[in-house]
Order: sequence, then structure tokens, then C-alpha cells
Amino acid sequence: MIRIAIDGPSGAGKSTAAKAAAKRLGIDYIDTGAMYRALGYKMKMNGVEPVEDEKLARLLEDTDIDFRAGDIYLDGEIVNDKIRTPEMSMAASACSALASVRKKLVKLQQAMAGRKSVVMDGRDIGTVVLPDAELKYFITASPEERAMRRFKELKAKGQDVSYDKILSEIIERDHNDTTRDVTPLRQADDAVLLDTTEMTAEEVVNRICTDACKMI
Repeated sequence: MIRIAIDGPSGAGKSTAAKAAAKRLGIDYIDTGAMYRALGYKMKMNGVEPVEDEKLARLLEDTDIDFRAGDIYLDGEIVNDKIRTPEMSMAASACSALASVRKKLVKLQQAMAGRKSVVMDGRDIGTVVLPDAELKYFITASPEERAMRRFKELKAKGQDVSYDKILSEIIERDHNDTTRDVTPLRQADDAVLLDTTEMTAEEVVNRICTDACKMI
């Protein structure tokens, strides 16, 4: 069994690399960022604010998140497109700073990795969720490059978005993720740093798979 942990800031290409590497290696991909987006989406749909501890506790107790055949299910409903918006990105950042939220989702993530080989990406995989992972990477890129990638992605989906607004949101999210009190984003001491500003997605995947094949 092999566990590959990939961390890094929003828009750095973590999910793209993790998904492609998992497919090439024939193991499961666990998108932990999507789990936080899904929970942020549910909080918004139910009008639950992060400061409402009792309401949040009840919501968490009644929440199920799962991955099947590349789709993310929230309480039995596929929410792939509903959670892939800049608004849900910010919602994910807000709810991921809550200790009660992280405790529940980390427990789910560790259970998945305890049963099978996985590629898991997020912001605290190598430091908190899978500190004993066989391979760890910290994937990053400049804020401008990440904003441009996200801008092109959303425009291709027909969304009316502003590059400047996306860049501002990325900078704000970076600040939130790196300064939060609960498990802030940071590179694990034993993680390999991959700056993808000048790298292609294929180059990143090749590096991960080459390293993994040496251990399988």
C-alpha cells in the first residue's frame, strides 16, 4: 500500500496532478479540498454561519461525503459543478479554519487512506492527515499564474469572471490558509517542493509517478 500526500495553495495544480497520477498508478484519488467545498456549500444552503457552534455541530453530525467513480457526493447528491465556483472556494477556506469541521473530515480522510492506496491532496495532508505518507509533495506557483489558470478554467465553462477579482481572492485565501490557528498551510519538513509556475502538468505527474514506481 502506498499513500501519496500532496499539499499546496489554491490553484497550484494539486488536484490536476493528483488525479492524473492516481489514474496512471491505478489507485484512488481523494480530493479533500472538494470535501471542504461541499461542506461550505451545505453550510450556505442551510444558512449556517461558522460562529453558530450548535447549528454547525448538528449539521456535521448529519453530513455524509463520499467519492465514487470520480464524483463527489454530498448526502447522496452529486455536487461536482455546484462546488466549483470562486464563492465556494472562499466558503471552503472559511469552514476549513474551524476545528470541529477539520476533526470530522480528517477522520474520514484517514479512514479512506487506512483501507487502500491513495493519492490525496489538500492543505494539511502531509503535516496532519497522513504524516506517515510514503511520498509527500508541496505543489505551488506564483499567485499571478494561479489566478490566470483559474480565470481560463472558469471562462472556458462560460462563467463571467474577472482576473483581478480572482487574483485578489487567491491572495486573500493564501493569507487565510497560512495564518489560521488550526493546522495552517505549510510545507511538511520531508515534502518535495514542486514550483509549477514554469512546469507543465505532464512534468509534474511524471515526477510523482516516477517516484512512486520506485516504491511500489
